[in-house]
Amino acid sequence: MILTKAQYDEIAQCLVSVPPTRQSLRKLKQRFPSQSQATLLSIFSQEYQKHIKRTHAKHHTSEAIENYYQRYLNGVVKNGAAPVLLELANEVDYAPSLMARIILERFLQEHEETPPSKSVINSMLRDPSQIPDGVLANQVYQCIVNDCCYGPLVDCIKHAIGHEHEVLLRDLLLEKNLSFLDEDQLRAKGYDKTPDFILQVPVVMLCPLAVEGHIIHWIESKASFGDECSHHTYLHDQFWSYWNRFGPGLVIYWYGFIQELDCNRERGILLKACFPTDIVTLCHSTA
Repeated sequence: MILTKAQYDEIAQCLVSVPPTRQSLRKLKQRFPSQSQATLLSIFSQEYQKHIKRTHAKHHTSEAIENYYQRYLNGVVKNGAAPVLLELANEVDYAPSLMARIILERFLQEHEETPPSKSVINSMLRDPSQIPDGVLANQVYQCIVNDCCYGPLVDCIKHAIGHEHEVLLRDLLLEKNLSFLDEDQLRAKGYDKTPDFILQVPVVMLCPLAVEGHIIHWIESKASFGDECSHHTYLHDQFWSYWNRFGPGLVIYWYGFIQELDCNRERGILLKACFPTDIVTLCHSTA
């Protein structure tokens, strides 16, 4: 799904002060029925992450942490089965999984002899049954399963989706009988920063690929929506490095991108929202 900047801004504006819950996502889908669920979820997640980065610091002052912890304790005393932590996170406009981390860390500091390590906290967030307090374990679990932007469950889903689209791209390349090296093969050859696939050039024949008249030597798969912030970060951290090392290439944003970002075609970076159907193999003898 390719959106104009104006269309994207309209969607982003609707996300202001919206909690990161599946109920909010359903409302967003009702507001923009022509957009796919996957595209809206990707935009929803990215916009919310920008908001969290802007407001993260205020939730981690010692005063804020103590205030949240006392509110949690008072809430579970009244009703330990109620979604105290989830409601608190929504009230103060903070991601439920991140609120769960704050309270869990504060709880462990109070009840353990040594400060909890990051690995211990991460393990408990992945498996709340490890938390040595049944009420808190349930509260943390509620936060994790109701957070669609942060947390170990979301991380696993994103990783699986990213891998799924890389496998899809691999299958499409094989279907087109195209020779390639994948990221693991390239790293085995000593490359430290590589795209997902390099299109191999046979020794005897020079066979670059052309998409809409643009030659490409590599393809990068992104199972997300390409907004301004993420795309500019990728350009700086990845795409221009690939261009410098391997030449012009193609980036596939499977959930769409802002149309105006596809402005580097002549410089060697082409954007698409799906695998191109108009690939042409340009072959000529080097002899």
